[in-house]
Amino acid sequence: MHLIIGLGNPEEEYSNTRHNMGFNTINKLAEQYNIEISKKKFKGIYGVGKIDNKKIILLKPQTYMNLSGESIIEAIDFYKIKKEEIIIIYDDIDIESGIIKIRKKGGPGTHNGMKSVIQHMGTQEFTRVRVGIGSPENKNDLINYVIGPIPEKDRLKLKEGTTLARDAIIEIIKNGVDKAMNKYN
Repeated sequence: MHLIIGLGNPEEEYSNTRHNMGFNTINKLAEQYNIEISKKKFKGIYGVGKIDNKKIILLKPQTYMNLSGESIIEAIDFYKIKKEEIIIIYDDIDIESGIIKIRKKGGPGTHNGMKSVIQHMGTQEFTRVRVGIGSPENKNDLINYVIGPIPEKDRLKLKEGTTLARDAIIEIIKNGVDKAMNKYN
């Protein structure tokens, strides 16, 4: 079983923002594998399905980004998920838009959602798929850049990134994280 978590902020207000690349990737997985994400538990919404005949849980925490770890740890504890079975997808300003990076462990960088996840899980050893969103020209405008509306000119590259992230997660489920890293990094 795999627990696949997309980080983001509640969609009604933040669906068209760079900070929701994790949610957008989860939505693409759900659509491709016909998984309904409508169950409410773990301070989030989730759905259960299969990829390559392997059970998966798709989770979108509804706690707001900086409290994501609260939702994730509840799901981990409930399902008794091992750290090797966790995949977390999130946006990364240090990676160019349209590019993804897969890692098996590492620190949170400047990402507040990942700081919460690592704090609640008590480890940095879990698979993460980072979706590049690039960085703003004006570094003082970072908050507006990540949670403000995405200009039309940037949407295609970001959509490419979430499609790559979806494909990378499928590769991880089917063939393991090392093969996915070789293919997508």
